[in-house]
Order: sequence, then C-alpha cells, then structure tokens
Amino acid sequence: MVKICLECQSEPEERGPGSALRELLTDGETASTDTCSGARLTDFCAVWDAGVFLVSAAGKGAPSGVKKRRLNEAETLNSVREAQFQRLEAARPRGLGRGARGPVLRMAGQPPPWAYTAVLLCALSLGGAIEIPMDPSIQNELSQPPTITKQSVKDHIVDPRDNILIECEAKGNPAPSFHWTRNSKFFNIAKDPRVSMRRRSGTLVIDFRSGGRPEEYEGEYQCFARNKFGTALSNRIRLQVSKSPLWPKENLDPVVVQEGAPLTLQCNPPPGLPSPVIFWMSSSMEPITQDKRVSQGHNGDLYFSNVMLQDMQTDYSCNARFHFTHTIQQKNPFTLKVLTTRGVAERTPSFMYPQGTASSQMVLRGMDLLLECIASGVPTPDIAWYKKGGDLPSDKAKFENFNKALRITNVSEEDSGEYFCLASNKMGSIRHTISVRVKAAPYWLDEPKNLILAPGEDGRLVCRANGNPKPTVQWMVNGEPLQSAPPNPNREVAGDTIIFRDTQISSRAVYQCNTSNEHGYLLANAFVSVLDVPPRMLSPRNQLIRVILYNRTRLDCPFFGSPIPTLRWFKNGQGSNLDGGNYHVYENGSLEIKMIRKEDQGIYTCVATNILGKAENQVRLEVKDPTRIYRMPEDQVAKRGTTVQLECRVKHDPSLKLAVSWLKDDEPLYISNRMKKEEDSLTIFGVAERDQGSYTCVASTELDQDLAKAYLTVLADQATPTNRLAALPKGRPDRPRDLELTDLAERSVRLTWIPGDDNNSPITDYVVQFEEDQFQPGVWHDHSKFPGSVNSAVLRLSPYVNYQFRVIAINEVGSSHPSLPSERYRTSGAPPESNPSDVKGEGTRKNNMEITWTPMNATSAFGPNLRYIVKWRRRETRETWNNVTVWGSRYVVGQTPVYVPYEIRVQAENDFGKGPEPDTVIGYSGEDYPRAAPTDVKIRVLNSTAISLQWNRVYSDTVQGQLREYRAYYWRESSLLKNLWVSQKRQQAGFPGDRLRGVVSRLFPYSNYKLEMVVVNGRGDGPRSETKEFTTPEGVPSAPRRFRVRQPNLETINLEWDHPEHPNGILIGYTLKYVAFNGTKVGKQIVENFSPNQTKFTVQRADPVSRYRFSLSARTQVGSGEAVTEESPAPPNEATPTAAPPTSPPTTVGVPGTVSSTDATATAAATEATTVPTVPPVAPTTTATTEATATTASTATTTTTESPATTSRTEIQESAPDEQSIWNVTVLPNSKWANISWKHNFGPGTDFVVEYTDSNHTKKTVPVKAQAQPVQLTDLYPGMTYTLRVYSRDHEGISSAVITFMTSAAYTNNQADIATQGWFIGLMCAIALLVLILLIVCFIKRSRGGKYPVREKKDVPLGPEDPKEEDGSFDYSDEDNKPLQGSQTSLDGTIKQQESDDSLVDYGEGGEGQFNEDGSFIGQYTVKKDKEETEGNESSEATSPVNAIYSLA
Repeated sequence: MVKICLECQSEPEERGPGSALRELLTDGETASTDTCSGARLTDFCAVWDAGVFLVSAAGKGAPSGVKKRRLNEAETLNSVREAQFQRLEAARPRGLGRGARGPVLRMAGQPPPWAYTAVLLCALSLGGAIEIPMDPSIQNELSQPPTITKQSVKDHIVDPRDNILIECEAKGNPAPSFHWTRNSKFFNIAKDPRVSMRRRSGTLVIDFRSGGRPEEYEGEYQCFARNKFGTALSNRIRLQVSKSPLWPKENLDPVVVQEGAPLTLQCNPPPGLPSPVIFWMSSSMEPITQDKRVSQGHNGDLYFSNVMLQDMQTDYSCNARFHFTHTIQQKNPFTLKVLTTRGVAERTPSFMYPQGTASSQMVLRGMDLLLECIASGVPTPDIAWYKKGGDLPSDKAKFENFNKALRITNVSEEDSGEYFCLASNKMGSIRHTISVRVKAAPYWLDEPKNLILAPGEDGRLVCRANGNPKPTVQWMVNGEPLQSAPPNPNREVAGDTIIFRDTQISSRAVYQCNTSNEHGYLLANAFVSVLDVPPRMLSPRNQLIRVILYNRTRLDCPFFGSPIPTLRWFKNGQGSNLDGGNYHVYENGSLEIKMIRKEDQGIYTCVATNILGKAENQVRLEVKDPTRIYRMPEDQVAKRGTTVQLECRVKHDPSLKLAVSWLKDDEPLYISNRMKKEEDSLTIFGVAERDQGSYTCVASTELDQDLAKAYLTVLADQATPTNRLAALPKGRPDRPRDLELTDLAERSVRLTWIPGDDNNSPITDYVVQFEEDQFQPGVWHDHSKFPGSVNSAVLRLSPYVNYQFRVIAINEVGSSHPSLPSERYRTSGAPPESNPSDVKGEGTRKNNMEITWTPMNATSAFGPNLRYIVKWRRRETRETWNNVTVWGSRYVVGQTPVYVPYEIRVQAENDFGKGPEPDTVIGYSGEDYPRAAPTDVKIRVLNSTAISLQWNRVYSDTVQGQLREYRAYYWRESSLLKNLWVSQKRQQAGFPGDRLRGVVSRLFPYSNYKLEMVVVNGRGDGPRSETKEFTTPEGVPSAPRRFRVRQPNLETINLEWDHPEHPNGILIGYTLKYVAFNGTKVGKQIVENFSPNQTKFTVQRADPVSRYRFSLSARTQVGSGEAVTEESPAPPNEATPTAAPPTSPPTTVGVPGTVSSTDATATAAATEATTVPTVPPVAPTTTATTEATATTASTATTTTTESPATTSRTEIQESAPDEQSIWNVTVLPNSKWANISWKHNFGPGTDFVVEYTDSNHTKKTVPVKAQAQPVQLTDLYPGMTYTLRVYSRDHEGISSAVITFMTSAAYTNNQADIATQGWFIGLMCAIALLVLILLIVCFIKRSRGGKYPVREKKDVPLGPEDPKEEDGSFDYSDEDNKPLQGSQTSLDGTIKQQESDDSLVDYGEGGEGQFNEDGSFIGQYTVKKDKEETEGNESSEATSPVNAIYSLA
C-alpha cells in the first residue's frame, strides 16, 4: 500500500509553499494520525527561488523582548537543535518553517511543475481524491475515478419566481460525464426544452422564461458522474417549490374576557414551505410589547397570563413572513373587551401550554431541543426549569421568552431524561414534567476514504455509522448494488467493511456506502485506484542550499513512485551510504546534518529505487560564516543638548549582503535630521528628553541576524555637583566579557572573565550558567554562584556534556545582561552513576500497568544514547523478570490481571555502560469497578440534621482495586410540609478507608430522604446497595427573612418580616424581644409572641428619645430558631460628643420647633474629624437644623452671635483652601427629598459624586455633571437619618467633610398633632354648640310657622283661579315653606324632595305623597316648581348641617 505523506508548515503572513500546495487539494481532507505514522514521509517544504534553494538560519527571528546580547552562531545552533529534537520526539519529521527556529525556505515565485506532483503525493497519503498535477509529463499517466465535489442540499427548496438550479459537479481523469434520475427513473434531459445541463458540469438548469409551472418538476433527483474507471453518485436531492398561501378570510368577533383571566389568541397561520416566521403587531403596525405576562409561544399563539384593563388599548394581529417570497401576510385583528371588577382575585398558577402535568418530546441528535411552559395566574407566575437527577447543561442551555422556554443546543444522547418547569407565584406553585427522548439520524463513525494501492497490495474500505435506531448499511459499486455487480475474487464484504487482497489494475472502481434509518440517511463515495509508477524525482536538479556554520540543517529529496521506492544518500560521488554519526536519514528520505562544519560543504546525491527502476537528484551545500556584532553599543548617560554616538560594528560572511538597522524601544527608529546613521554607528546631535530609551542594533543577512541593545538616559540641565559619582544614577552592572576556559580536565575546568562596569553600585555576586546542546539546547541552567570579588573559578563538570558557559553580574540594582557565551567544552563519557527517580507503576486500564519515571537530565546522562532498562514481574512469585529497553519516560505493560502487585526496576544505560543496580518499586496493575455493594445498611437518626450509618464490609476480592472509601449517596425525596418543593439533587458523603460506620450531617429537618451505599476504588463506584428510606424529625427554623424596622414618626415603630427560608417544621409562631436603651441605660426587656401568620407589628414608643433593639425568631415545636437583630433608627438630635475646637465656638440660641444646631454640628464633625479643615475664629460657623418643619408651621431658624438667622438647613461652612478641595456642603431637607449644594475650586467641567447612606447602612450615589448645582435627592424616607459627602469623580480621594441630616417625619414633637391641641378641641366644641342652637331654633320655627287649611278646604273643590292649588299642592301661610336654595335636582332636571319643614311625606306610611291624617283621605302631596324657580339651584352637594345653616341664613 502506498502511503506517502506531505507535510508543510508556513508562516501565516507569507505565501509559503505549504499554503500554495494546500490550495491544490480540493477535497479539503486531512490525514488521520494513523495514515502516515508508519508510512514513508515526504517532507516537501522547499521553496523555489530562481532555481536555487535558499536556507536561512535566521528562523527564530527577533525575540519578543530584545535583550542586550548578541545572538552568535552557538545560540542559533541551540535553537535549531531544540526544534529538531522536538520533531524527533514526535517521530514525524516536519518541514522547517520560520516558527520552527530552523532554516527557512522562502518562496519568491510560483511553484514549479514538480510541485503539483508533490500535491498528488499529499493527496494520495490523505486518502482524498487526486488532483491531477499540471506537469504534462505525468498528467496523462495518472488516472482518477470520478469524485463528487459539489452538490445541492438534500432538501432543496426553490423560489417559484426564479429558474431552478440543481448543482452537481465532479472531477476525474478522464473528465466524467453526467446523467440524472428523477424519482428513481432515468431523466431524459434532451426531451424537455426547458432543462439543460451546464458545460463540463452536471448542474441542471430549468428555465421558466418561456412559461411552465415549477411545481411540475418537484420530485427526488440523483446525479451520476461516470468515466471509464467508475461511477460516483450524489445524494438524493428532494426538490420542492416554496409556497406562501394566503390567509383564509374570516370575521373575528371581539374577544370578551374578565379582568385577571387568562387568554390565548390563536394565530393558526397557513401552512407554508418553509414554515413562516410569526410575529404579532397591531393593525397600525406597532409591535405588541411582550413581557413576562404577555408573550408569544413557539406555535405562534399570543398568551396572556392574566388580562389587564390596559390590554384594551390596542388590537392584535398575527403576521406571517415568508422567506422566499419576502412577503408578510396579516390576519384580521383581534379586539379585546375587558370586563372590570372591583378587585382582581389572586389565583394559583395553571398551565396554558402544555396541558396537563406531563408530556413527552422527541428530538434528533445534533438539533436544538426547545421546551416551553406558559402559565397563567395572578400575580404573573415565574417559570423555573430543572432536570431530574442532574443539572441543566450550562454550556448548552439558555432561557428564552422570559424564562418560559428552555433551549438546549446541539443535543446529544446524554441530554435525554425528564425535565420539569415550575410555575410559582405567592399563591402557590405547579409543575409540568416533560420526558425527552433523543433519537439520531445516521452519523459517521468511520467514513470510507479513497483507497490508493500499488499492484498486489491489500487494503480495505470501512463504513461505520451510528444512529438511533441502529442504521443499516448497504454497499454499492459504480451506482449498482454490490450483489448485482460482477463477481470479484479479490474483494470480500464483511458487514461494514470491504477487504481487497492482491489488487490489480482491473480492481479500480467507485464504491458507495449508504447507511440509513427512519430519521435519515448518509451516502459516501470512495474509489479504489491502483497505481504502477516508477520512481520520479519531484524537485529540480542541482539545488543550492546555503546554511550558517554550526547550524543543524536538513536536505530534502522529494520523490514519488509506486511501489514505495527506497532512498539512499551519497556525498561527492562516494560509494558509501550516508547514515550515522553526524548524519541522520529520516524515513521520508530527508538527510539531516546535525552540526554543519566547513568540511560538510559539497554535492549530495539522493537515489530512489523500486522494482520498476530508479531516479536520482543532487543538492549542493554551501557553508557560510555567521553574522556577529563584535563591538556593541553601550549604555550611556548624557545631558540634554549634547551629542551621543552608539557603536555597532559587525562581522559577517562577505558573500552575503549585510543590512544594519536600528530600533528604539523595540520599534523601528525614524532617522530625523538630528541623527546620522553610518555603517558602524548611530550619532544623535542635540539630545532631548524624547531621545531617552533603549536602542537596538540589528545586523541581518538573508540567512541570519544578530542584535545588541543599549539604554540612553538623558539628564536635565543642572549645576555640576561636587560629588560626580553621587550625582550619577545607579544602574545594573554591565555584562562580564572575555570569558576564557583553562585548566581543562575530565571533570573540571577553570572559567575566567573580566568584570564589566558596576555603574556606581558595587557588584555583590556572579552567577555562572551553562547550556548543553543534546537534551535541552538553548536552555540555560544555573551552575554555581560566586562572590563579587572573584573573576575566576573552578567548575565541577559531569561526563559527556558539551558545555558552554556564561556569567551574570549582580548588584543592589539588579542583574546584568548575560555575558557572551564561552567556547564549548565536551567532557568524556562514562556509565551513568544514578538511575531515574520517581518510578511508579499504575494501571490506566483494568488490564494494563503503566510504568513511569522522571527522565535523567543532560548532566546525569554521562554518555550518548541514554536509554532505560525496564524490568517487571509479579510480586511474591518466582517467575523471571520481563525487561524492555525504552528511550522515553514511560512503558505500558499489557494483558495484566486486575489489581495485582508487581516488582518494578528501571535502570539507566548509555553507550559506555549501565548504571548501578536500581531499587525495587512496588506497582499495581489497573483496577476494575467493585463487584459488590455494602450490605446490612442500618440508619439511626441522631437529630434533625444528622444520621448515623452502619454497614457490613465487602470481601476484599470484590473490591478489585484499592479501597478508597465507602460512599453514601442520598437525596431529599420530599418535605413533610405540604406544597413545599424540594430539590432532589443527589449528594454524597465519603468515609475513607475500611470503615464500618459513619455520620451524614447537614440534612434538612422534617424531610423524607433516600440513601444508597457504594464501594469506591481508584476506577470508580461499584454497584449500589438497597435503597434505604428515613425521615428527619422536626427542627428549629432558620431566621426570619428581610426583617425591616421603620419609624414613620416619633411615636410608633413599624416592624415587618418574611417567613423563614427553611421552616424545618411546622411554624407555631414568632417571638419578638425588644428593649429600650438610651446611651448606657437599658430598659426592661419586653417579649411578644405572635401567630405563625403574623408578619407585622407596631411598637408604641414610650418616649421620643430612646432607641430600641429588636430580636426576632421563629418557633416550631422543637424550639426557637436563629434570631435576627435590628435597631431602630437614631433620632435626629442624637450625636456623639466631640472635643471643643481651640477657638471659642459661637453661641447657639435654640428656637422653638427646631433641633439644636450644636448637636448637628457635633455629629458632622465627629463623623469625619480628620478631613474637616480648621475654621478660622473670624469665620462664622452656622449649622442648620437636621429637620425641616412642615409648610404650615413657621420657618425654623438657627441664630448665632456672629451671623443673622438662617433658614432650616444643614451645612459645614469652611474657608476656601489653597489646594483643590470641596467645602461648605449645604443640605436643605424635606420629608422625602433634599437639596444639596457645595463650593469647590476645581476647574470647569469637573464632575462630582454625591454619596449618602441611610440609618439602615444602605449606600447610594448620584453622579453630578459640572455646574449642575443644587442637586436634589428624591428617594429619601421621612424621619430617616442620613450621612452625606461629596467627592470628585476623577479624584475620589478629594472629598468634602461628612455631614449628617435627617428628613422630616409625618408627625414630630416639633409638629404637634393638631388633634391633641387644646385650642383645636375648644374650637370644635364651640362649633358643635352653635350647630345645636341653630337646629333648636329651626325646629321651633317649624312648630309654630305654617297653617294647614285642610279642614276648611277638604270639601271644597279647588278653583282655577288659585295658581297654588292647580297643581295639587297645599297652601302654606308664610314664605319659609319655599324650597331652600340648596335643594338638589335629579339627573332629569326635576327637583328632588328635600327634608324641609313642609314635607309631610316623611310622616306618612304610604308612598307617592299619599298619607292619612285624622283618618280621612286628603290627596296627593307633591312638590312641583316651574323650571324658572329651579334654575341655579341644581346643586349636587350632599345635605349637611352646615348646608342647612347656610340655607337658613
């Protein structure tokens, strides 16, 4: 089998060879790990540049932090070796890129023709379709079966207004031809004038410009691409035409609903293809505002959890937007009519969607799972989501539609289970369980790959897929079922695998694997191609590679052939094959030279051979000297205006072009007219402060570079100090120089160096570091440390280490840059004197044991080819030792029994011999899951939160590993309290070791629990024991929540609280304990007991001065739980006394109705005494009251001996300071707001922050823009004490003094309750007495006023001449019988009957004005007046004694 891998690396910013080659791979497939691991690797990252290969040693580029040291050839060698050893560890050599710190091959133009052939090799190794290279010499020789490269999606929906396009493109050699089937029958394109096929493609185009209906072409299409080597198939493409039907006409009656009731407005959109997008708007095209109460469901319906009166303000129209036609269709709008009631009754939640308490849902693997719960209730319920037996997948789950929907993306099998939504409000909760089943359409486990073989080789095609239900696999060849294909003796079908043996050229074909279940199908094409190609060189002849001296490099010789050719290297035509010593040949044929020397220059020849012939190529190698900066720029200190010169002298190979550039602070330096750049220096004239910084000289050629850094310090002009050294700044010492190795011995060497300048700070220490080039090239290690007074030391060395040393100087400022490295010195080798440490044997699987150890470093290897002899055998047996030699740091022993002890030994060995006898370490093979569960589990309840467990131990042979612990899994099944939802999340408690009893604590009281026991070893849990159930007894409750103390006035204190979060039993009440205190005086404690439903209490204060301390706890039958303690707010005149200032304070005269201003001043001063500037004696200090009086009371004033009376306010008056500050903060408070102003000396545009804290320690801030004074605080509480400060937003440390003020309460001692005032009581009594007198007078006048001429007129008919008798009314003798001016009129304009003295209806028992007097019938008594008499008297005022008085008056 030909397996040839092409691996290319390139910089992302460059168009390297790797990127050019990858672009030719149209399949986009990548090689699997095992595809090329055992194959011959063809490293193909060389770059063509005018026919010459360029290899650069500057691969590692400029380091990120440019250090003041030069990068000589040894450092470059180390970095290259480091990259090469990393590749050796990976056992897969890769082409060097710039990121690999090795020779860089740069592309200057387009790849030559052989590059395309290399692409072919990479494609072959990747198992993907072959892209025929553009080289004409092999283009016609290599054949390729067809491969589908582009096709339409399986469900192809098209717009009926456009032409139909069904894509099918393929490649192959020769180019394939195409035909189609429709509904599994041949589709004759030539018979339909509307259908055509694109040129050189199988894409179908159906044109409707000349008429026709797209619906006629709906169906299932499949494309066939064929050439003489086989036939490839596309997917079965289902063609459907998009549909957007109209909404059916309907007349919608207004929806009448009771306020607070739930409502669902159904959308029922017309079925479209694809389904339309639904949204709700009003008929005026305004979107419907959605929230927790009103929202749209996934089905498009609009749900109201409870209808409110405001929902009538708009109508509701469902809109459907269709994707392909870009149209929106609107349904006739719904109109709501809400019937109002006096009050909306609160209701427990109930589900609107889905119905019932349980439902189920099926989802396909890889799709999104959407669960939805919409509930009604008053108030609007909150929705929460849970998964039974586990947590929601936080990385995939997200909540939508105001928590009413749960979406889980990319569903997998582990997401199946039971989910439930919990809808709750303060009236209760309800839950709905959704059982989720995850099915799966087929998905690939092993997709068949193209197979490329040499004649006579074996191979296989594998087609493995999974799904739910399990999919079936069907094989086809060239589009026909495999059963009906011609027999092939070299082919064998074994289920999902086709095995090929001894393949020949005639075996070429395209195989199809179709795997399907009820949810879908997968179709894959994979061809089998057989190549018979003699060796062929892919690179140009006579390449030129240039490399820096002492670097490690690699010569590549890309080749191709089938069967796989063998490759050999020769130098200068010599007959011996190059391999071993300084040379190493990789499996892909690349030749690596570990350290380039001058004698390695020459011509190298590579020869590739297989049974069909051979091919050869040559590479010419040139060795160049490295680029070195031998005189580096030095750190300098210069005065402003002087001239500075930075030297940078370079030595380089004369055949390479040198370029010298400068960096300033690691950025390219702009050469201004004050600077002069020469070949070996940089001169700066008239040095300025901006010139200070680091300067880096970069010397580079096309192959490598070196750099050095210096720092320039610029001093300002100043007088010359008498002590020059004292004036110069101290700095880190300069690097030591001129390192020299003498007294060379097998195990020691003397290192001597010249100290650098100490820069005005004596050198205290020298650190000697070393680097070796075998195990960790380029990494420096500390070797030893010496005092700063020496410059020569003898260094102890280890065998077989190629040492290189450098020295670092240290003073009190810091460390110098490392010196330049010394020359290398390699010590002779010896057998190891120690063995690897930390040897362990542990199983990673139940049938293996992994032996690991810490590998030895370079200084303990003592010789080349360090390896380890690993021995092992079962403990306490006499079997012989098993052994193996390992070059890494681990070895896995397979096929071991479960958890068996082994004796392990690891011994070091190199080419000089073995190390000492190693110690024996005991290790264990892998563990398996325990086979038994604890038995006879007994539970004893200790208290309401803890239980005691006891069990029988399991037999040791059933543990199958090391017994870690016995573990109890327990969960809270339910609470004994009704309607209390509990989390059934499993918890665990571990009991390490071989124990037989334990205690599980931190349980919830008054709950039902279930418990299971398992045995745990290193592999995991064993089987679970029998489930045990237990119940925890009642316990004490937790503390009441949100205990709030409010003081609306100075006479009462209101207390409120919420029920405990954890009742832990049946609450029987609350206990409140409170005590009054005033300073150090404490009153008698009072205890109040409340019922469990009471959550409010009002305390009547005994006096307005004392404060109260409250302690509240909840009780069950067990006892009282944790108490919560709060204190009542401090009264406004309570202040902490402070020491008097040095100057005499102004005398303060208290005014009735105000609080003493000295108390407020003391409070403000005590709060922040350190930040208030001292007030000068002449500056008047006025501190206003902390409480403003009501508007009806007289204005409170505060008077001092030095200032007139002021209005009620709080302020701290200070003199303006010299520095930036804030002073004179003034507060004008009311009951619910306060105006704040202050003074400051900041510049214009400064922003401030007002910070204030209430007596409950709640802190708030208000940002204030510049010039926005005064500021009004509007969220204050009446009767609350506040502290306040003002600070700058940009300079928070600059703050005003803290000031204390209090908002006015609803009723205070300064505003006495008017109902308790004597003058008010007297006034009310006088008014009542006056009303009584007037009523008596009224009744007296009635009794003696009118005469009723009933007896005189009862037998005499009324005459027409009497106007007062025509309407049936009675005659009155005086004018007082007229209706009062305050008479009421009815809504229809008639006068209502008043309770006047002439209304005798009140005395009769009949209605309608009829009554009997003296036993005789009198007639109707009606009060009728003309319209003219009632005008102006239609008052709707209710009759009252005061109105009667005004009427009588």
